[in-house]
Amino acid sequence: MVGSHRLASAARPARRGIATLSAMDAVPLFGNDLTVDAPAPGPAAPDAPWEGAVNARDLGGIEGSIQPGRLYRMGRSEWLTEAGWRQAWEQGVRTVVDLRHPSELGRRGTDPLVHPRAVDRFVLLNLPTEDPSDEEFMALCGPYLSSPEHYGENLRRWPEKFARVARAFVTAPAGGVVIHCAAGRDRTGLVVALLLSAAGIGPAATSADYARAVTAMNERYRGQETPRETPRTEDELAVWLTRAGRQLEDLLSSFDAVRYLRDAGLTATELAALKARLTHPSWPG
Repeated sequence: MVGSHRLASAARPARRGIATLSAMDAVPLFGNDLTVDAPAPGPAAPDAPWEGAVNARDLGGIEGSIQPGRLYRMGRSEWLTEAGWRQAWEQGVRTVVDLRHPSELGRRGTDPLVHPRAVDRFVLLNLPTEDPSDEEFMALCGPYLSSPEHYGENLRRWPEKFARVARAFVTAPAGGVVIHCAAGRDRTGLVVALLLSAAGIGPAATSADYARAVTAMNERYRGQETPRETPRTEDELAVWLTRAGRQLEDLLSSFDAVRYLRDAGLTATELAALKARLTHPSWPG
């Protein structure tokens, strides 16, 4: 139950084509008596057909409310090839929000070579959702967030970080917004859950989308000789998804995302714009 959790940025240096957001003061609030009926999940969101993209998809279609082309999720942006970046642009993506700490950024030896001109036309924002210098939090869930079990603690500690991400989504130029971390699973899953909840999407649909992200990364790890994480068997995955899904739905069922973001600094106008950007068919008209 969310109410049992106690609630109490570094922006990537700008270069051409990269924007940054300033920090904001925030007042934390977490947990209330709100209960949310969980409707059946809507149709599965389509995969994003961008070359090299991992765990990537358009969240349009969730519960029949989220409009296509507004919000995407994926794993590391460095996995995208030059063609993949071009395909994302052609599909209407204009903003990419990276939730990783700056120490995690950068090309690995196995990543494709991409010319800067392929990405410089996008608005690229680095807005971490964690502080690795927080030893208590890192001891709880480090080296990175990997379970909904700790989503509540993450939200409690850093409401200003999540408010920055939400505001970045609201104020992004017209076009699609991609949210990503490393695997596109838990840090991305937490931010997606926050945005969807603020737009009125129920816990069951959000949990179903999270399960899809977990399953996709588990399949990727199974196909690697030296995976970053040990892949789960089918039985292990089923057990994990049941437990993690219950944790996420319990959290969201007692969490007022609108109130959380309002107390973290978003205005009523910004909150209305967040919901409209996700759900209104004629946005931004």
